[in-house]
Amino acid sequence: MPAWSLLDLDRALRASWSVDTASPDDVDGWSPDNPAFGHCDVTALVVNDLFGGDLVMAEVYVDGAQRGYHWWNKLASGVELDLTLEQFRRGETLRDSRVRQRPPGPLPRRWDAYLLLRERVGAHLGPLPPAY
Repeated sequence: MPAWSLLDLDRALRASWSVDTASPDDVDGWSPDNPAFGHCDVTALVVNDLFGGDLVMAEVYVDGAQRGYHWWNKLASGVELDLTLEQFRRGETLRDSRVRQRPPGPLPRRWDAYLLLRERVGAHLGPLPPAY
């Protein structure tokens, strides 16, 4: 298994995010100027594949109304790693974060986007560990 830095991973993700891997709820707001937009869930899964740990979820609010959820990683060391936080540029706030263990097997939602993102990241980094 090759050794990667977080900078390598960040570069690979940025080169791999696209409108076709963004959440269907966020496609209209996705742009190359904000490539992380709509990618928190699938990005958190790829990071989890590489580093393990848990997933963290919080509610996203805009102007006092909930507008969805945001996902990031909590590594085994306790460090929280959010590689898509920069997507929030319109005054969004995160509330009520909670740690979640990754469910086993394929997820019922966004599995194809996750696999596509994994494939693209692997093309930049080299072979990745097996998917969950």
